[in-house]
Amino acid sequence: MAVPFSTHGLAASTQTKPPLRPLKKGSRLRAVNAGTWLEPEADFGPLVERCEAEGWTLEVPESVKRQWKWFSGTDQQRADDLERAWNNPSLDGLIYVGAGWGGARVLEAGFRFPNRPLWTLGFSDTSSMLMAQWSAGLHGAIHGSTTGPDQQWERTVHLLRGEQVAPLQGRSVRSGVARGPLVVTNLTVATHLIGTPWFPDLRGSILVLEDVGEAPYRVDRMLTQWRSSGVLRGLAGVATGRFSWKGEVEPGDFSMDGILEERLSDLGIPLVMNLPLGHGLPNMALPLGAEATLNANQGTLVLNPDRT
Repeated sequence: MAVPFSTHGLAASTQTKPPLRPLKKGSRLRAVNAGTWLEPEADFGPLVERCEAEGWTLEVPESVKRQWKWFSGTDQQRADDLERAWNNPSLDGLIYVGAGWGGARVLEAGFRFPNRPLWTLGFSDTSSMLMAQWSAGLHGAIHGSTTGPDQQWERTVHLLRGEQVAPLQGRSVRSGVARGPLVVTNLTVATHLIGTPWFPDLRGSILVLEDVGEAPYRVDRMLTQWRSSGVLRGLAGVATGRFSWKGEVEPGDFSMDGILEERLSDLGIPLVMNLPLGHGLPNMALPLGAEATLNANQGTLVLNPDRT
């Protein structure tokens, strides 16, 4: 098992934790909202049906549609929702809904993970919760979405069942082969966790980044912060997913791919770009903490058979 480290350099898995059990027929899941409020008419029917088709029960409490300012409840209400869900022994997993902004405020409000792994699914703003879960040494966090085409959802189902999934194909930029636990996150969200207890030590890891709506110069600014703060030291490999942005690049300026390559290709480690994940389609799921191989000679990211 890979040993994650806290930001204080202490092994986060020194305490014995119960095993993470694959989902099966009869498993119970709950929707939780750590972020922005949802429209009252938000329809969870399709997601409930997808879960039912696998034999899983998804609970959707009314609290996910609560509203306080631009959040789905006060910070303490959202933290309490998460605490109740994480400490409920009858639940096998949580699905984050809402996103937007707010996950880091829940962590600041005092939410702490109990000493047990739990399946959790989300991305975008809830990358903060996934990162914090892995920083605590807890397996089960999956970076992925609940919507999208069936093929995308089927990959997520395979991961939740503990089954193998197909490699992801990207574009090789800097050759080499890296092996290590995955850390998958939204760049903006993770940038604002640097210096907090919820940002995991990346030494020996394979980092996968994605983002949306950020201009190349902003991506440049954030990656410069990562480089300057030292959090990339000891990284085994790096990959990028989709960086969706609809602006125009002025003549002579960096394109999005150009700035990603310029800021990441000189780290002395394998680099693969354009993996099929992030905001937009497809958003192929990846589990944080899973042992993987980034083969930048072939442009592939493969989850190792014994990935825990």
